[in-house]
Amino acid sequence: MSLEYERLSRNMPAISQAEQRMLLGRKIFIAGCGGLGGWIAEYMARLGIGGITAADPDAFDVSNMNRQLGADTASLGESKAITLKKRMALIAPDMRFNALTVRLGSENAAELIRGSDLAFDALDSIQARLALENACAAEGIALVHGAVRGWSMQAAVVPPGSGMLSRIYANASEPEGSTVLPFTPACCAAVQCAQASSLLLGRPCELFGKLLTADLLTMQQQIIEL
Repeated sequence: MSLEYERLSRNMPAISQAEQRMLLGRKIFIAGCGGLGGWIAEYMARLGIGGITAADPDAFDVSNMNRQLGADTASLGESKAITLKKRMALIAPDMRFNALTVRLGSENAAELIRGSDLAFDALDSIQARLALENACAAEGIALVHGAVRGWSMQAAVVPPGSGMLSRIYANASEPEGSTVLPFTPACCAAVQCAQASSLLLGRPCELFGKLLTADLLTMQQQIIEL
């Protein structure tokens, strides 16, 4: 039994052998390597995705240590994208991981996502989210959106060309400061990865064109069709 097969053996039979081989041929793009992006990379690598490109221009600081997977005393001041690449090499050494220390914007989003089967929104900027949505529309790939604050999270799968994020954030402004608890990003990223996996495997995707909102304090949630 190969190391790669043995590493992924517990994914089966929830995922069939044929589906596992399919995932090994897929490539994803992750915009942001912080609270959401770190967990997304972790889950997708352990699921057996074949390739990841992740972009983030920032370095870890002390305030990241309550929730961001790569943030610890050894990584303070280090690139989030490069740190994530090093962690992925320990988990999935055969996976192709491309770490980009650039800020995603309207001028480079299309180039960054090119060749990916889908993209993850793990950003904290509305402007950057909308630039990513536009790039995904042009590339014809779905965008798996996630956002967190405090106890609350939201997730959605944005069909290419739907303008769904533009409607969600039509009257929103960039938040001034933020509070995020340790478990909220991990929970949101899990939902994003489950939905992305369904898309990549050609299975039904419950949040395609829909927005899930959830409060982890009250355990209330709703799914809104947009």
